[in-house]
Amino acid sequence: MSDCREVRDGMDGNGPVIGPRSAGPEFQKNFKRLREGVTNAIDPLGMSAPIMHAQLAWLAHPQELAERVMCLSSDLWRLQLHTLNRSMGLPSVDPIAPHEDDNRFVDPVWTEAPTWDLVKEWYLAFTRHTQDMLYDTPALSSKERRRAAFWWRQWLNAMAPTNFLLTNPVALRTAFETRGDSLKRGFQIFLDDMKARDVRMTDPTDFTVGENLATTPGAVVFRNRLLEIIHYAPSQPRVHAEPVVIITPWINKFYVLDLVPKKSMIRFLLDQGLDVFITSWKNPDASMRDVGFDDYLLEGVDTLVRVAREFTGAEKVHAVGYCIGGTALAMYMAWGNRRYGEEAMPVADWTLFTTLVDFHKPGDIEVFIDESSINYLCDKMQRTGYLDGGDMAASFRLLRSNSLIWNYVVSGWLYGEAPSSFDVLFWNMDTTRLPYTMHAWYLRELYLHNRLIQQNVLQVAGESLDLSSIRQPLYAVSAEDDHIAPWRQTFAVNNHVVGNKRFVLSSSGHIFGIVNPVVDPPKRSYWVADAQRSDTADTWLRRAQEHQGSWWEDWMQWLKPRVGAEVDARPVANERFTALSPAPGTYVMER
Repeated sequence: MSDCREVRDGMDGNGPVIGPRSAGPEFQKNFKRLREGVTNAIDPLGMSAPIMHAQLAWLAHPQELAERVMCLSSDLWRLQLHTLNRSMGLPSVDPIAPHEDDNRFVDPVWTEAPTWDLVKEWYLAFTRHTQDMLYDTPALSSKERRRAAFWWRQWLNAMAPTNFLLTNPVALRTAFETRGDSLKRGFQIFLDDMKARDVRMTDPTDFTVGENLATTPGAVVFRNRLLEIIHYAPSQPRVHAEPVVIITPWINKFYVLDLVPKKSMIRFLLDQGLDVFITSWKNPDASMRDVGFDDYLLEGVDTLVRVAREFTGAEKVHAVGYCIGGTALAMYMAWGNRRYGEEAMPVADWTLFTTLVDFHKPGDIEVFIDESSINYLCDKMQRTGYLDGGDMAASFRLLRSNSLIWNYVVSGWLYGEAPSSFDVLFWNMDTTRLPYTMHAWYLRELYLHNRLIQQNVLQVAGESLDLSSIRQPLYAVSAEDDHIAPWRQTFAVNNHVVGNKRFVLSSSGHIFGIVNPVVDPPKRSYWVADAQRSDTADTWLRRAQEHQGSWWEDWMQWLKPRVGAEVDARPVANERFTALSPAPGTYVMER
């Protein structure tokens, strides 16, 4: 069994190699290991160390600290004058306004009632100056600043007056108006959340996979230890000859692309006359601890491509990858061009949804990415054999704690409002586990060392990967407000692959930027233009054209001329690939 930690330079497998000439360097290395060991034991996720570093940095720069104190004093004088005016019943404009996306103080009582207005203003003043000081800390790296600000922000968000009954006027008013019934309902919601060991974002009884979610007709036509392959029944009498294969992320379940019918991308593709195959990944347990990324590529992506070709008799397929499924597809494209050669490569073109290949700046999740945090996570996974899906979900919710945690605490526990019925939130709560070996490798090789963009450095399934060997046409989609895969970083794929490229920037975020059905009138917009290898995100954006509506239509204009002539629609299963179970299959039901 492989250890998650790497052997440091100057170490063999049994410990430090000590000699008279290496006493100095060895002492430094041993001291570094001791410091890392203490850090891993006391602060494995790096929550307190960045804040302490920021405090020490300010103390070491008294001039900058004095300037900041003067700025704070000026703002406090304005706030004190505002407090005096409001206390005397005089009109006064709030000196500090909440951010546009901060919905905690939207109720008029937070502005109209002097007492609650002052509670809000002093809270905002404290949080705003604290955050600004952390972001402006002298002599501290930008990454350390962001980490310090992130962890301090978690405490500031938790301490907001809106989160407590006695300092939330809306909760008090609601309790008075309902004669305490809101508090009774809220306590029951609190108990239900404690039982579920989660702050629930939606009622899990509102949806059932296969009944009102993931209902597109189809069949599982192949199954192995890692995935089920679903082939969907055609909705048109004739389909294009070459199939579309979709590699979904295994950190969530596949039906994000097949939610309720009106949002289903799968149904849209079928209605366009496309023949669709999709992955539904196994929810791994401890028995799959040794499953690695090589297995996901060979038994997952390569198997999907092979089954779709053999089922349809087509020489080529058209591949789509979403999130980590897109990263796996990028690896497969480089691997396949090396293994099969450009002419024999079984994928004619590829499409990426919100996919990172360059992990230099991976977005807000960067606060969890350092040696200490990964060591801690790997040690935890080594004990269990997997990363629990709840841990992954909690990490992503922390990135937007006000909207994804405290919003539901306030509305549920304090206001007594039952969670809304929302298909995307149900899917988000339907988590999956990740096998230890695969995820440890993924975190280290990609997030920590960023080796995918280094030519012939990353070894996968017996081949050295080189993204510049990929010459097949690419259609890549990113989302403007994506905090999981920031669009400027996902754009970097265009700088590494060689073939023709078309890049789309959709409005909205990681999910709704992709689950973006065609509606009238349009709800969203997108920017689109061909991309060159020399482009930056900004140079591309300057020449991109904005369109109202869904990018799905532009994608079809790009894809449909490439997928071959129309043929009679194929049955959902055949003699060679029999229907093992109806869609959505069995793996998606595993908890």
